[in-house]
Amino acid sequence: MADAFLINRFQFAFTVSYHYLFPQLTMGLALLIVIMKIIALRKNDEKYNDSARFWGKIFGINFAMGVVTGIPMEFQFGTNWAFFSTYAGGVIGQTLAMEGLFAFFLESSFLGLFLFGEKKLGKIGHLIVAFLVFFGSWLSGYFIIATNAWMQHPVGYGIGPDGTVYLTNFWEFLLNPWALSQYAHNMIGAVITAAFVVMAVGSYYLLSKRDEEYGKTFVRIGLIAGFTASILILLPTGDMEARNVATHQPAKFAAMEGLFETKDGAELVIIGQPDVEKRKLDNPIHIPKLLSFLTHYRWNAKIVGLDSIPKEQWPDNIPLLYYSYHIMVGLGTIFIAVTAISIFLLWRKKLYDYKPMLWILLLSFPFPYIANTAGWMTTEVGRQPWLVYGLMTTHEGASPTVSGGNALFTFLGFLGLYFVLGVLFLLLVIRIIQRGPSPMMSNH
Repeated sequence: MADAFLINRFQFAFTVSYHYLFPQLTMGLALLIVIMKIIALRKNDEKYNDSARFWGKIFGINFAMGVVTGIPMEFQFGTNWAFFSTYAGGVIGQTLAMEGLFAFFLESSFLGLFLFGEKKLGKIGHLIVAFLVFFGSWLSGYFIIATNAWMQHPVGYGIGPDGTVYLTNFWEFLLNPWALSQYAHNMIGAVITAAFVVMAVGSYYLLSKRDEEYGKTFVRIGLIAGFTASILILLPTGDMEARNVATHQPAKFAAMEGLFETKDGAELVIIGQPDVEKRKLDNPIHIPKLLSFLTHYRWNAKIVGLDSIPKEQWPDNIPLLYYSYHIMVGLGTIFIAVTAISIFLLWRKKLYDYKPMLWILLLSFPFPYIANTAGWMTTEVGRQPWLVYGLMTTHEGASPTVSGGNALFTFLGFLGLYFVLGVLFLLLVIRIIQRGPSPMMSNH
């Protein structure tokens, strides 16, 4: 059972991490495509329509990959995590069903119209359809976030005679305060991913001396969106998320910050290596009292450390949680710096010809994927040992009848299948980028 339990966790961690590589780009691109369509309508400039069509093709491939890689996760709830599904299905089944019935069908239906119905729809109709694709993708994101938020901070539920949970207040569940802040933070992260991908393709065209007008358009739109989102991911959304964690999940908060001792006026650790056995940070670099101020707006405010929390409630893997959190924060800081410098060069009208910065923008596109993955690792690893915080442990949620051999077989199957899908995805996207966004290039 222990082996099966561990493999089940690895399998779900792998499939959900791989899957989320695609929705984060889809949700971010949906917003940028709407912006391109609005600019095209206001300026009556066909170049922006060409840009929207170009990114619509990549959106479509990305959306298909998200669907293919996402469906197996819902089956895993019933196979590998059957006890969890039995226990919590009466609550989380609501949002998962709404995501499939409403948001997914809205997004997929109007995506078809966006890709193939432009001539019939006209300019206004095509913009409306682009907005509905955006609305569907972001609504889908909210239903999934609301599901996860309930697992982080359960609200609006009761416990039945058989020990399972049921919904008592739908709106309290759907408008969970945790969901609202988590959703804002997550969606801004998706915009950062899309912005850096758009900038990377634009930089590639500028460095290659081809489709340069489109390259400038991609860099400019991506840069403005990326800079704005990089600020918003820190303040207010990141700040709101951190406060929620500090209030409702003190063990996660202490482990994220490497705080082993409860302190009045706790320092903010910039870098350091956690030594869990000795309950200390090695080689710490920190700013005195800043953590207390950022959390409570008081320099000497008390921050609960791990020493005040029973050890069985500590996160299972404190070093992984600590490093995931600091990777996310560190990369977020880098995004602000890179986009701020690029905005300055754009303002000075030097960006499009400044090759070192274009190379940085081109090579930076993987890092938002890493930052988003690290952020979700922080969220999920930090919730452990709870599957539903305070109600059900991860051990209690696993299926007792799935053997280690069965779990390993399907895990290896997912590894092989997702590798093939990943190669196919890259080949298709590279082919679209090589064809280029201009109508003449697309006809070749």
